[in-house]
Amino acid sequence: MKFTSTDSYIATQDLTVAVNAAVTLERPLLVKGEPGTGKTELARQVASSLEMEMVEWHIKSTTRAQQGLYEYDAVSRLRDSQLGDERVKDVSNYIKQGKLWQAFTAPEKVVLLIDEIDKADIEFPNDLLQELDKMEFHVYETGETVRAVNRPVVIITSNNEKELPDAFLRRCFFHYIRFPEPEVMRQIVEVHHPGIKESLLATALTQFYEIRETAGLKKKPSTSEVIDWLKLLLAEDLTAEDIRRDGPSALPKLHGALLKNEQDVQLFEKLAFMARAQR
Repeated sequence: MKFTSTDSYIATQDLTVAVNAAVTLERPLLVKGEPGTGKTELARQVASSLEMEMVEWHIKSTTRAQQGLYEYDAVSRLRDSQLGDERVKDVSNYIKQGKLWQAFTAPEKVVLLIDEIDKADIEFPNDLLQELDKMEFHVYETGETVRAVNRPVVIITSNNEKELPDAFLRRCFFHYIRFPEPEVMRQIVEVHHPGIKESLLATALTQFYEIRETAGLKKKPSTSEVIDWLKLLLAEDLTAEDIRRDGPSALPKLHGALLKNEQDVQLFEKLAFMARAQR
C-alpha cells in the first residue's frame, strides 16, 4: 500500500515520493518546513492512508529522550514501601511505558510521530539514535529488552528552530515541505471550503501572497491561517469586491486571522500611510 493524497490532505508529488521512500527504506522520515505547512497533519494522513494506528509524541523544551522509552517512578515505590503495599515487590508496577515502547509493542504496525523534535535539548536526537536504529532498548530496572514487534513508520517533524546533529540526520530520509504555490493552495482551499466562489478565492489568494512577500514582515501567514481567514470571509458572506484593498499596502479585511503580532500590523499601517502621502 502506497501513501497518496487523501480527501482531506493534498500531498505534492515530491512529498508522496519522500513518504513512500522512507517507508520502503524503513528509515525515519524527517520533515522540515515553516509552521503551518501541514507537517504534523502529514503523519495523521499517512496513518489514515496506510490504515495504521498512530502513536503521537509531542516534544516540549523540557522533554527528555528517556521519557519516550519509559519512566521509573521511584518516589511512588518508596511511598508504597513505607505503607507496606504489596505492589512494591514487583518493580514493573512502577514502570510507565513511553511512546516508543507503545509503538514497539503494538500488535500491528503503527505510525510513530515525533513532533517538533527541535524544541528539545540539542542532545535529544542523539539520545534516540540507537533506539531508532536498532528498534530496541533495555529496561535496567527489570532487566528486560523491549524490541519492536513490527518496525513502526517513524515521522519526525522540525520547525528548523535549531540544527540537528549530523549523526541523527544520516539515519533519516529528509524532506522539506516548500510553501504551496498558488495552484496547490487552490486545491488545499477546495478541500476545506468546497465550492468557494472563484472571484473571492482569486482576490483573497492574491492578497495573501502579497502579504507573505511584504518586506520586513516578522511572521508570514501560513496555510492554516489562510484557511481560517477564508472561513471568516465566508461566514461574513463577503464578496471579492468587499475585500478589495486600496493598494497592496493596506490592511486586509479581518486581518487578525493573518497578522499575528503588533509589529506586522504597524508595518502595514506605516506602508499605507506612506502610500497615501505619495499620492
